Amino acid sequence: MAESLALAYLQTKGLRLVVRNYKTPGRGGGEVDLIMQESAASPHQETTLVFIEVRQRANTIYGGAAASIGAGKRRRIIFAARYYLLRLAKTPPCRFDVVSVEGDLLNEPQLVWIQGAFEAPSF
Repeated sequence: MAESLALAYLQTKGLRLVVRNYKTPGRGGGEVDLIMQESAASPHQETTLVFIEVRQRANTIYGGAAASIGAGKRRRIIFAARYYLLRLAKTPPCRFDVVSVEGDLLNEPQLVWIQGAFEAPSF
């Protein structure tokens, strides 16, 4: 449900869904909750491909949803993103975002969109 809320929110911000729940094949791979495309700021720019991790927590104890994305999770997301990009003829500009969903999902949860939440080394 948090993922659906995040998707709807990001679509209102102008992002277009490319793939939902993208997983690499085999064991030990990675997964990306949402892969979306952000429109270019000008006609001369390329669109940005955005790899988005959605995290939900009922409360902010221990730092909340965004703080729960550790180094291992980031590595798996980056691995999946690289695998996804291998399918493309040309690598577009890319970014890694996080949507943090805090609170009760049925009673107005708070969504926070963190653009550029982390980077991939030599991406």
